[in-house]
Amino acid sequence: MAVVVSSNGSGPAFEAKMTVYVFVCVIIAAVGGLMFGYDIGISGGVTAMDDFLKKFFPSVWERKQHAHENNYCKYDNQFLQLFTSSLYLAALVASFLASAVCSKLGRKPTMQFASIFFLIGVGLTAGAVNIVMLIIGRILLGFGVGFGNQAVPLFLSEIAPAQLRGGLNIVFQLMVTIGILIANLVNYFTATVHPNGWRIALGGAGVPAVILLFGSLIICETPTSLIERNKHEEGKETLRKIRGVENINEEYETIVHACEIASQVKDPYRKLLKPASRPPFIIGMLLQLFQQFTGINAIMFYAPVLFQTVGFGNDAALLSAVITGTINVLSTFVGIYLVDRTGRRFLLLQSSVHMLICQLIIGIILAKDLGTTGSLGKAQALVVVIFVCVYVMGFAWSWGPLGWLIPSETFPLETRSAGFAVAVSCNMFFTFVIAQAFLSMLCGMRSGIFFFFSAWIIVMGLFAMFFIPETKGVAIDDMRERVWKPHWFWNRYMLAEDDHQDVEKRTE
Repeated sequence: MAVVVSSNGSGPAFEAKMTVYVFVCVIIAAVGGLMFGYDIGISGGVTAMDDFLKKFFPSVWERKQHAHENNYCKYDNQFLQLFTSSLYLAALVASFLASAVCSKLGRKPTMQFASIFFLIGVGLTAGAVNIVMLIIGRILLGFGVGFGNQAVPLFLSEIAPAQLRGGLNIVFQLMVTIGILIANLVNYFTATVHPNGWRIALGGAGVPAVILLFGSLIICETPTSLIERNKHEEGKETLRKIRGVENINEEYETIVHACEIASQVKDPYRKLLKPASRPPFIIGMLLQLFQQFTGINAIMFYAPVLFQTVGFGNDAALLSAVITGTINVLSTFVGIYLVDRTGRRFLLLQSSVHMLICQLIIGIILAKDLGTTGSLGKAQALVVVIFVCVYVMGFAWSWGPLGWLIPSETFPLETRSAGFAVAVSCNMFFTFVIAQAFLSMLCGMRSGIFFFFSAWIIVMGLFAMFFIPETKGVAIDDMRERVWKPHWFWNRYMLAEDDHQDVEKRTE
């Protein structure tokens, strides 16, 4: 067990150990990320399988058979895109319901609901006999994703000691990347299983859902959630258990104080619009926009399609996606190692430059060497694959995990569940936009799509430089004093809130 210290602003430090029990809780809860990642990875592979296309999207399959098919438009079909994107639209809606469940019942039951929704959705999609059944199944999967993505990052941030919060929270993103990798491997091996390989691939999503459902029975609820629901003694005992030390009184009192403030807020969504809530609210929403407009899901959703587009055969395309998935997993470990050492801002800024260079090089090669028909030469195609992999590295240790970490740790308790629900819903909305529009954008913009994403990377890099403060090592309930008030831009909102409260006191 490692002894760590959780800072409490200018006051004494909170003593804590990295206990085996916390590690087990983190791994089990993060399986929610495995569900999400598996679905991201499986969608692109299944939509490239001929058996799946012949059954549900015969017009797309017919277009694929043409000898001189258009490299950029052969998968452009709104219903095919709806198969992928309907899940994220459902998750957007579900995240607000999940926020209420998270607050009223706790983080743990919310994760259990997530796994149940997911299991029902898996049954419908894997057993689908028509497109309606397929889409309804995807919608239920979306409810599972919405509930899981709402509860898991909050659970991880609340259970972790402050000095290890970044690394432990990124385990969620690590599980997302492992899910993508497993899905790519499943796609690779089931692509040759005719005619029901796609059913096996979609059915595999049930495995992490079962693990989360039964694993959640042995993990604890977070102390914050227990105390928030007036279970003070249970919350105190849980805090003592997860910290592994007896001296937990100061941290307990800090949580109680935060819960007392939170209990006075009757409408957390209205509170989000108050000046003091705007910094985490604005950053939380924009991080989701930026995370999706790096172009990562465009690559991960349709990696097999993308590699076919640049000249790889069907099997080689799936194998290339497995390679990028492996790099995604390994690079996330880099993020886990660095996030509590170098800090959040360094990773965001470094990777913005890193990903920009990769996107520009890929775009230039495709613009120069890939026409409407034909394919890239082997050398150019290999270069594209290499830079896709290098690009994935940069995303995996920065904008990927930090898009979930920063919103989960910066909202005060009174708006934490509601604020994170808005962040999750924004993530799902922008994921929906990219999933629904990418193939049409690829058809219309061709290689220009990479320059489109490059422009967004420049914008997000500048935003990170000037507007995202460092939160490394700051206790989760101490962000206002140590992060927002000292910041050159966001401090004006804190001052405005303080002035407003002073006026209210004088008029009482």
